[in-house]
Amino acid sequence: MTNVTPLPSRQAPPRVQTDRAGFGKLRAELHSRVADQDLVDVWTDLNFPERRLVLKSAGLQVDATQQISQLSKPERDAVRAAIHRMSSYATGLKDQLRNRTQHPSAELASHARQALAEGNTKAALHWLSLIEKGVA
Repeated sequence: MTNVTPLPSRQAPPRVQTDRAGFGKLRAELHSRVADQDLVDVWTDLNFPERRLVLKSAGLQVDATQQISQLSKPERDAVRAAIHRMSSYATGLKDQLRNRTQHPSAELASHARQALAEGNTKAALHWLSLIEKGVA
């Protein structure tokens, strides 16, 4: 086993092309300039009690009157994560409320109420018996 020769390997092209005329550096600079622009927009639209709530959710104890640019990168990331969590939670609650339907017997009960209002006790008893049987 002393005369084992390695198999020939192909040279793979580099995954990242070399920078062309500094465009990669320019692209990175532009990305860094707008990295937190969406967070800046959200932060400026929040009033101070909402900012305090977001900061508390992020586990930060900084002044809510500060601009987002005054926070460090880890603090901005924590604020972004807190906003995302709160937004997801609010969306979930909204979906639950939207998808909540009436109990099936609610419609039968409304028919029974209508029959009572009209003085039709026979019909009201019919609707109530359906509710008691658990038809709906």
